Amino acid sequence: MVLAAMIVSFFCSVSAFAQAAGPMQSISATTSKGSFTWTIELASDNDSRSKGLMFRKEMARDRGMLFRFDETQPVSMWMKNTFIPLDMIFLDETGTVFSIHRSAVPHSEEIISSGGPVRYTLELNAGEVERTGIAAGDRLQHPWFAPAN
Repeated sequence: MVLAAMIVSFFCSVSAFAQAAGPMQSISATTSKGSFTWTIELASDNDSRSKGLMFRKEMARDRGMLFRFDETQPVSMWMKNTFIPLDMIFLDETGTVFSIHRSAVPHSEEIISSGGPVRYTLELNAGEVERTGIAAGDRLQHPWFAPAN
C-alpha cells in the first residue's frame, strides 16, 4: 500500500512539473563544433516571458527556454530571482544569432541588452555557448523561425 502511494505521488509530481514547465519543443544548432539539440520550454506571452526561468534551482544541460517577442525590437533581460547561471543567445526572426551574453549572474538586476533588434532570446545553461561553439551569425533551427532569404 505504501509503495502504491509512493508511485501515485511520483506521477502526480511529474505531471505537476510538466504542467508548470509549459510546452516543450526542440531547437537545434550546427556549429564549427558539431550539431546540438536542446529540449526547450516556450515563452511566447507576457506571463511566461515575465516568469522565464525564475525560481528554478536546476536545469538539465540539454534544456532551455526560448522567448518569442511580439515584434522585432531591442530586448532587455535580467536575472532577478533566477538561481541558474545562463547563457543568453539573441536571435533575429530567422533564428540567426545576433548577439550573445555568456554566464549571466544569478539574482543580478543588471540589465542585459540584446544590443539591437531581435525577435527571440534562447536561454541555456551557462557554458553551453562555449561547449557548442555557438557564435554570432550561426543559424538555429526551430519551427518559429522564418526561412532565411
